[in-house]
Amino acid sequence: MHIVFDCQPIHHLVTLDKDLTRPQYVAAQKQALHAYRLVKLSQYLGRNIQASELLKTEHGKPYLPDLAFNHSHSQQHYALVMSRTQPDIGVDIEDLNRKVRFGALAQHAFSQHELQAWYASGQDTCYWFQIWTAKEAIVKAAGLGIRLSLNTLETNVRFGYMQGEMQHPSLGAFEYEHRVLDAALVTIAWRKSQSRPHITWA
Repeated sequence: MHIVFDCQPIHHLVTLDKDLTRPQYVAAQKQALHAYRLVKLSQYLGRNIQASELLKTEHGKPYLPDLAFNHSHSQQHYALVMSRTQPDIGVDIEDLNRKVRFGALAQHAFSQHELQAWYASGQDTCYWFQIWTAKEAIVKAAGLGIRLSLNTLETNVRFGYMQGEMQHPSLGAFEYEHRVLDAALVTIAWRKSQSRPHITWA
């Protein structure tokens, strides 16, 4: 299996008028990132992909008949994963300098085991982002969006480790890998199979 990964600072991809209102800025940034996604999908498949070709799963996850993909962005970074061989992939990225109410969000979104493990780590912020992005990436890989309460999802992320796997009664088994890139933490998740996929840069 093979997964292709691309990550870029958003300011390299999007140049927007600073006089835009907040809603206008968000809409323009979304359009620019979707255009970049089409460029990367086209490059990977070796043909020109149009937005009209994108299909959606029952829960709204976009895909192509011959290519699975998923993307995520933070305030400062954009991440994209693509695969011809692994249909269930997901990605989530967060800036490590993002201001977060770590304790409050952990109480709401972490399982009891994850919460205890985070406390045991000394409330390490990078570890917090590993748990958080693993949850998001796994749910996206499963194609459920936000239809699952995050505190019911036990990720098994271990402090000090950059890989892991988990099992959920509704979702099945997934593996994931964390990477720290340019002051951001990204997690790529995929449905577990007999062989671990090879992940390469786009």
